[in-house]
Amino acid sequence: MNTDYRVRLHSHDVKYGTGSGQQSITATELQEDVNSHWAVKAATGKHCDRGEPIKCGDTIRLHHLATNKNLHSHHFQSPLSGNQEVSAYGDEQGIGDTGDHWMVVCSGEFWQRSSPVKLRHVDTDAYLSVSGRTFGRPINGQMEVVGMSTAHGGTDWTAAEGLFIHPTEKESAPRHTEL
Repeated sequence: MNTDYRVRLHSHDVKYGTGSGQQSITATELQEDVNSHWAVKAATGKHCDRGEPIKCGDTIRLHHLATNKNLHSHHFQSPLSGNQEVSAYGDEQGIGDTGDHWMVVCSGEFWQRSSPVKLRHVDTDAYLSVSGRTFGRPINGQMEVVGMSTAHGGTDWTAAEGLFIHPTEKESAPRHTEL
């Protein structure tokens, strides 16, 4: 959830009519909409265990659960404000490219559920943000999500509703290492 605008990161199978033509990313005030559910995943080609804490500075992907696309950005202009477009991208298995990578920018060692973080796009250095502008049809009333070159106003996000998985107890049995 964006802490400045109090809206949730959102997507649905509606494509942008300009720019990339990819699946749109918006923000909504609705708390109970399943199109605002995202899973945090490791960067492409990497693996993280379920419940593993996310370190400040880690590169992650945000996977949209309803459409199997990843939060994505690139050098296209956003439709309302002219900032950097943020879209959803990937195939049916959620496989995309480096445009899906976001660095977690936070204070301390780990991303804490109750503390805001910034998400900086790895390929373009833009920060995930809400522009403050609102769409008309077909996504009436939803706010524009963009990439911004500076980390102020609309760039703070927190984990809101959802499932939060705690790390499992590691086995106490000794592990063997092959050399």
